[in-house]
Amino acid sequence: MSDKLTLEKFEEASERVKEVTTDTGLVYSEYYSAQTGNKVYLKPENMQYTGAYKVRGAYYKISTLTEEERGRGLITASAGNHAQGVAYAAKIYGVKATIVMPTSTPIIKINRTKSYGAEVVLYGNVYDESCEYAKQLAKEQGLTFIHPFDDLDVATGQGSIAMEIIKELPTVDYILVPIGGGGLATGVSTLAKMLNPKIKVVGVEPANANCMQVSLENGKVTTLPSVSTIADGTAVKTPGSTIFPYIQENIDSIITVEDDELIVAFLDMVENHKMIVENSGLLSVAALKKLDVKGKKIVSILSGGNMDVITMSSVVQHGLIQRGRVFSISVLLPDKPGELLKVAKVIADAKGNVIKLEHNQFVSINRNAAVELKITLEAFGMEHRNEIIDEMEKAGYSPKLIQTNL
Repeated sequence: MSDKLTLEKFEEASERVKEVTTDTGLVYSEYYSAQTGNKVYLKPENMQYTGAYKVRGAYYKISTLTEEERGRGLITASAGNHAQGVAYAAKIYGVKATIVMPTSTPIIKINRTKSYGAEVVLYGNVYDESCEYAKQLAKEQGLTFIHPFDDLDVATGQGSIAMEIIKELPTVDYILVPIGGGGLATGVSTLAKMLNPKIKVVGVEPANANCMQVSLENGKVTTLPSVSTIADGTAVKTPGSTIFPYIQENIDSIITVEDDELIVAFLDMVENHKMIVENSGLLSVAALKKLDVKGKKIVSILSGGNMDVITMSSVVQHGLIQRGRVFSISVLLPDKPGELLKVAKVIADAKGNVIKLEHNQFVSINRNAAVELKITLEAFGMEHRNEIIDEMEKAGYSPKLIQTNL
């Protein structure tokens, strides 16, 4: 295998991608370092011009094509970030690009891809279906297909990330890398092991889209029956077969992350680093607490930041609820003047902040017995939430936690 992914090619790719990349120097994270007992650094590929690392592999791959291959026009399939990488690279080379994207692709990724002059075709519910259709169109129209991950040139371009990490932090112990189909993990792990075999490279996948973990356990490329995750960029059913041997050789382990953990990671990143990172890019951050090590230098690759505003608002809302920062309770009150004031005082004394009130007089036939009050509150966190509930119980109310709808 070593004759295909060579140090010489990695060095060439690392120089060539500088033509289209922004310098994404490592960001030391005091927050995650304190949380984990390690020295944690972030590699913010979400800050690339196209919003993700994918431009590296796409540009390097296209640079290796002949003029005839480029001239036929390019086609690819992508959940969004590779799409933008190919579209941007094609624009620079002045060639036509067609991108097939799943119908569920966030609108920001579709619009950004179109903005680089590419034609977008929406097809399929998941990436794998889009990919098959793109290959079909490539045959029918004579286009040059650029695979988003199962291509050694693409993986070589992605490996330039490892070159930059190790140049900046030669003593790095662990690199955490998100895995969808495996192109990024292939490039990063292969080059990292070439430069320093002691570096541990850990792949991170969504728990409900762990095609690489299952494939490694089975010792062969395995297709999942379905995938379901908010990390749309890594919602892949089948990993790459060409790159799989490199993953087997160079990835030390795989960690899986639940969607709920990505929601918390999004809030952490916004509040502590003021950065927007998409769900797939947060995999390597959410995995930090699952890495059972102390005192190590760890780099988490933030693979992208292309997230539409609607998804963002939904993630923030769910994150606040999950952390006890926003919650809703229901209490029954006698239907008498002044009862609402009494409840408000208990909440105020406990330093809770009322966001919304819903007063229902018709919860009981006997209005004198009880009316229902639904209260949505803001708290400092789970501990404060519980303190507010305790104070209400001491005051004679019996608050019940209910589903929060902001």
